[in-house]
Amino acid sequence: MKTNRFEQAGVVALIGAAGAIQFSIAIGQILAAVACVCWLSLLISNREGFRAPRIFWPLAAYAALTLVSAAFSSQPLTSFVDCKQLVLFLLVPVTYRLMNESRAQTLVNTVLSLGAVSAVVGIIQYGILHYNTLGQRPQGTLSHYMTYSGLLMLVIGIALARILFSRRERTWAMLVMPALLVAISLTQSRNAWMGVMAAVALLLVLKDFRLLAALPLVAAIFFGIAPTRFMSIFDRNNPTSRDRVAMIEEGGHMIRDHPLVGVGPNMVQQRYSEYRVPTAVESMNLHLHNVPVQIAAERGLPALAAWLAFVVILCVDLARSLRVPGERLFAAVALASVAAMLAAGLFEYNFGDSEFLMTWLVLITLPFAVGRSKSEV
Repeated sequence: MKTNRFEQAGVVALIGAAGAIQFSIAIGQILAAVACVCWLSLLISNREGFRAPRIFWPLAAYAALTLVSAAFSSQPLTSFVDCKQLVLFLLVPVTYRLMNESRAQTLVNTVLSLGAVSAVVGIIQYGILHYNTLGQRPQGTLSHYMTYSGLLMLVIGIALARILFSRRERTWAMLVMPALLVAISLTQSRNAWMGVMAAVALLLVLKDFRLLAALPLVAAIFFGIAPTRFMSIFDRNNPTSRDRVAMIEEGGHMIRDHPLVGVGPNMVQQRYSEYRVPTAVESMNLHLHNVPVQIAAERGLPALAAWLAFVVILCVDLARSLRVPGERLFAAVALASVAAMLAAGLFEYNFGDSEFLMTWLVLITLPFAVGRSKSEV
C-alpha cells in the first residue's frame, strides 16, 4: 500500500511521542494526538476499515466498564473527568497501523537513546544537585520519581532484549545499560527494582535458562548502591511496606461493598477515610499502590476480569510472536514490558500513570504491527 503524507506524519509523530514522553508529558501527548489525527485521516483518505490486534477488544471492554463505573460513582463528574485517560488506548490501533519492522526499529532506538539521556540527567541530579534523599530523589525532567523510574524500567527491558535477541546494534545497548541500571537504582524506587528483576529474569529464561544464573549480578548492583532501601523490601516493620499491606485490606473492603462497579474512577482518594484501617500509616493515599486491587476497588470485579483477560490474551499472543523470526526482538521487548508492569504493579498503580501507560501500550503493540505489515507485503 502506497505511503501518503498522513502516514508519514503519523509515523514521525508516534516515534516522537514515544521518545519525548521521557522528558515532557505535554510534548508527548501533543505528538500522540497528532499521530491519532494522522491515523484517522489515513483511514478516511484510504477508505480503510478499523483494524486492531485482538488485545484491543478486552481493553475496549475494560474502558466500557470503566464508564459504567463512573456513571454509578457518588461523584460522577469527578469520575468521568478521570476517564479521559482511556483515550490512550487508541495508541494500540494507531501503532498497529503505522508501524512496520523498520519503523519499529527506529522507535525502539529512539526510546533507548533518549532513555539513556534521561538516565544521565538522573545521575547528575543525584551526584551534583543532591537529589539523594527519600524526600528528593532523581526524577529526570518529569514530575515524579515514580514515573521516572517506571520509564527507566521499560528502557532497561528494551536494552536487555536488544542485547539478547538482536543480531545487530547490540553495542549501543551494552554501552547505555550501566547508566540505566545506576539511574534506576538511585531513584530508590523498590517497585521499579522488582519490575526490572522480573523483566531481566524473563528475558534470560527466554534466551537460555542457564543465563538465569546472571540475575544475582543485577541484584548485587542495586544492593551495592542502596543497600538499606533494598533490604527494606523484606522488612515487615518498614512504614511504607506496612501501609501497602493496609491499602490492600482497605481495597478489599471497597470491593466487598461495591463488587460490580467499584467506588468509581478517581474516587479512592475521596473515600479513603471511610475505609482506612487502624494499621494504616498515612492518613490519605491517592491510590492503593496495587494495580489489580486498584482496578477492582475503583471499577469493580467485571472491569478487573476484562483487564485480566487483556493480560492473558496479550501474553499468549506475544508468546506466539516470539517464535516468528521477524517479530522475535519486538516480542521480547513487549514481554519484558509486561513482566515489569505486572511485578512493579503489585506495589504501585503504574497502569494509571499516563506517561508509563503511553510508552507501555506502544511497546506491547509493536510485534503485532510488524506481523501485520509482513502479512500485507
